[in-house]
Parts: sequence; C-alpha cells; structure tokens
Amino acid sequence: MTAADVRGADPGDGRISTPSAARVPAWSAAAAATPALPPLAADRGPAVPDWSEVVEHFREGLVVCDADGVVRHVSPVAERLVPEVTAGELLAAAGVDALRGDGPAEFTHHGRRLRVRPVALSGHRRCWYVEDVTESVSRADALLAERARSAFLAVVGEKLGNPLHPDRAAAAVVRLAVPTTADVAVLVLAPRSGRSRWWRAVRADDQAPVVDSGVLPVPALPVAIEAGLSGAEPHELDWLVEQAAEAGWLPGLGTSGAVARVVPLPGRDAPAGALLVARRADRWYDEADVDLIRAFAARAGAALTTALLYRDQAEVADTLQASLLPVEPAPATGVQWGTAYRPAQAGMRIGGDFYGSHQLTDGGSVFFLGDVSGKGVEAAVFTGQLRQCLQALHRVESQPGRLLKLLNDALLETTQAHGQGRFATMVLGVARPHRDGGQTLTLAGGGHLPPLVLRESGDVEVVPLRGMLIGVVPDPRIGEVTVRLAPGETCLFYSDGVTEARGGRRGDEQFGAERLLNAVAGCNRMPAPALAERVEQVTCDWLAHGDHDDIAVLALRATGPAGRAPRHLHAVPEPAAAELTREWSA
Repeated sequence: MTAADVRGADPGDGRISTPSAARVPAWSAAAAATPALPPLAADRGPAVPDWSEVVEHFREGLVVCDADGVVRHVSPVAERLVPEVTAGELLAAAGVDALRGDGPAEFTHHGRRLRVRPVALSGHRRCWYVEDVTESVSRADALLAERARSAFLAVVGEKLGNPLHPDRAAAAVVRLAVPTTADVAVLVLAPRSGRSRWWRAVRADDQAPVVDSGVLPVPALPVAIEAGLSGAEPHELDWLVEQAAEAGWLPGLGTSGAVARVVPLPGRDAPAGALLVARRADRWYDEADVDLIRAFAARAGAALTTALLYRDQAEVADTLQASLLPVEPAPATGVQWGTAYRPAQAGMRIGGDFYGSHQLTDGGSVFFLGDVSGKGVEAAVFTGQLRQCLQALHRVESQPGRLLKLLNDALLETTQAHGQGRFATMVLGVARPHRDGGQTLTLAGGGHLPPLVLRESGDVEVVPLRGMLIGVVPDPRIGEVTVRLAPGETCLFYSDGVTEARGGRRGDEQFGAERLLNAVAGCNRMPAPALAERVEQVTCDWLAHGDHDDIAVLALRATGPAGRAPRHLHAVPEPAAAELTREWSA
C-alpha cells in the first residue's frame, strides 16, 4: 500500500473515498502526525486500523513540518532515506538542500537516488513526500544506454558495410570510434611484409575527428599491440597508456590523465588488427564500455576481413588478368603489326578472343587470331591454355596446317581431361619476307571468319579460307591458302565480335560484312595500328554502348624494302561495296 492508497480516507467515518485536491494533502499530513487515532464508536461500524501503522508501510517517506519549519513527524521510510531529519528540530538544520525548495526535486543522497515533492497543508504546514527511485532510474538509464549502444552499433554496421578497400575501411573504423568510445582511437592492421599500417583518429571540438595514418616495422610495434594482434586483450591499463604515449599516438592526453584499452579485431584465421582506444581518466572504462568496444571491434573486424579478402582476390585477379591478356605480336622483319582488343566484360579486361605471334628461326613469323567458345573468366582460362600450347608446338612444327592439327589434338586432350567441352575458331599463318619488301602468308583456317586483304590499288579482297572448328573432332578438315602481299599491302584478321555486333537505329541489327567492307575500303594506305583502331571504333560506334561479344582485330602490313610504313594517313572514302560483298558471300 502506498500513500496514494489512503489519501482519501476520512478519520471521521472510517471510509475510503476518492480524494480531492483540497483534502488529500491536509489529511495525509494530519494522519501522519497523529500518533494513533481514537477507536470509533460502536454505532459507526467496525474498528479501523491504527493509521500510523498504515503510514509506516507507505513506499514514500513522509516528513511533516509546522508553520515554523519544525519537523513534527518523520515516517520510518523517511528516517531511513534522510536520517538527518529529526522530529522536533528545524527541517533546515538537517542540511538537505532538496527539502528547502518549493518544488519537486531529484538528487543523490547516501548513494541512493531520491525524489521529493512538497505538498502544502492547512495552517501553513507542509508535508514532504520522499521516494527512493534508485532502481527505476537505474533501469531507465540502462535502457537509454542500451538504446544508445544499439543505435551506435547500427550506425557502425551501416557505415562499415560499404568499404571494400582496407585503407578506407580502417579509416572508417577509427573515425567511428571517436568520440563514442574514445578521444583517441588507433587501429593497427596485421603485419604484411614485415610492416604494419596504422590509422589514428583524434577528437576535435565540435568537428569531425582528424584522421592520419602511418607505417611501423614489426619490431617497433608496442608490446600491447603485438599482444592484441595475437588475439590477447591486455589489461595492464597504465602500461598501455605509457606504450601508446611513447609511440606518439596520444596527442593531448598525458600518461597520468588517460585510460586505455586494447582489443583484437577478429579475422578469419587470426586477428585482422588491434584497436587501441584511449580517453581522459575521468571517463573510466567500465564493464559496459568494454563490452561496447568488443562489439564494435567484432563488426570492425568483419568489415576489415571482407576488405582484406577482397584486396587479396583483386590482386590474384589482376595477376591472372595480366597473364591472360592478349600479348602484342613479336617484331618481325618487314612486318608492321596493328591490334585492337575489347572484351565483352569490360570490368574483367579479359575474354575469349586472342591473338599473337612468335618468331621462327628461319626469319619468318608464325601468327594467329582466334575466338574460344564462351565469355568471361572460363573462356579466358581456356584461351591461356591454347596460347601455351601454341607457344610450345610452334617450336616443333612451323607448317600452319600441321601445326593447327597438333593444336587440335592438344586441346582435345585437355578438354576431355577436364570435362570442359570447349572449342575455338582460329586463323593461323606463317609470314616470310621477300627481298622486295613483300610478304608471303601461308594461312590455315579452323572455322574462323575469312581474312581481308587491302591491296595497294585500294581494292579489298576476301581470302577464301575455310575449315572446321578446333577442339571438337580428332581429325578436323583444315583449310589452307597462300596470300602474297606486295609492299604497302595489309592483311586484316578479326573475330565475330565485329561482324555480329548488334546496334544501329533499332539496336538489334548486326554490323555485318558489308559495313565492314565499307569501313576498310580506301584504308589501304593506313598504317596497321590505325587500321585496327578504325575497325574497333566503327564497331563500337555501331554498338552505341550496348552489350557486345569480345572484339579482336589483327592487321599485318608489309612495310616494303625500307622496313617502314608510310607515315601519312589517307582520307577514307565511302565506295560502293556490293561487288565485294558478293565475292565474300560466294
């Protein structure tokens, strides 16, 4: 029962009624000040309890003062909460400031949180209600603190969900740690190549934290950081502060006026780093603070681990991509090479088209351009296998037809062993120079598109080269043809990413053979690099940024006796190409 339960009781009739604003305070104080109520008359009904005993069980303590401020009654609860208040003495003599005001107050007294509220009584008397709210305030504070921690960790999860670069993730970690968990936060990443990167955020007044970074060799790392990087959590707080100060990581914080903690950041097999947090000694790290730092470190560790894994995978991908990218043709006597390459997936930089060349011991050059089935990484890996086979096989066989059949056998063995079922189209040739500066090309075709020859006269010829796919059957039919290039003439090889490019006004029309012929007609005086670039450019213009297959172009130009191609460019006309198209189609 509380004081509110009996504030409506009337000592005259012994009944409990609804209190009014005028009667509640006056009667409550009077009842509290009365030692015992007289027994009621028999005709007034059954006896009521002693009201002084009832008041003793109120949750609130009662202090009643007369008009002169002398304490006339102190309930047992009030005696326990404010023992300085004594009946018969002035209330002011108790020295409790909160009992001198005219309104409600909340204060800490003897380690407890008290709430007092005065109520005016008749005759200028006053009653003070004193309530112990320590537990309710503690619960409210704990709830607010938990909400603040949850909100902080939610922000951490959101902010650390995007960075995929270790440097940006580390900077975000220390920036988020200040000022919620520290005035200074230092993150040290796990060592790499004998060195550790560190990032630090320092609290700035009413501004965003200032972030800087540096590198330390492993022997120079503080012992506490080494312990954190090994997964331990050092607890020698003074020792931590001294080491952090010696490392120069605590600007504005002295060793005697700061506290610090070190927690590891969880990683896959080992900690991804160690986090040092420090702040002024008047903000001591209690157990709740340490739990929050550990939860923060767990999220930071997950973000850093993801970023580090992404970095490692990116480095592996870059290395593989560099090894799988088409290699520029090797220099050859009397030959000028021109190449253009655009993979279907621009972000990967690799695809299924390839080209290249190798020098022969007799002064000639073996060259090739091809297209493997599929796209992306798998096609690029198969392309790498094909190129490695060619690099080995051209040393034992230089005749194009036989070399292409050897390559077919090697690819069949590889695809059957791995169950890939991939194949390729390819043009493989051998170029041998003449004294007059011309070139003789011996070509072998494996199901690839026919090359084009740009004659000195400006005519464009379609080389009738056919053949079967490479890597499908054990003994494919390989087409062979010989082409003679006079000085200044060019042979052009390309993949189906050129002719099958879809675009135009409707976006679904193929570029086709006729447009390719129109694009190269009149380009006979162009250097080989410019010709290859032109073919790529007109194809991409046709696509208008749409999706496309891998595009590869290889141009071989006979440079003439001086070994140099003409240095000037020739304007590109737009001749009719219907006759050339009919020849190609035939």
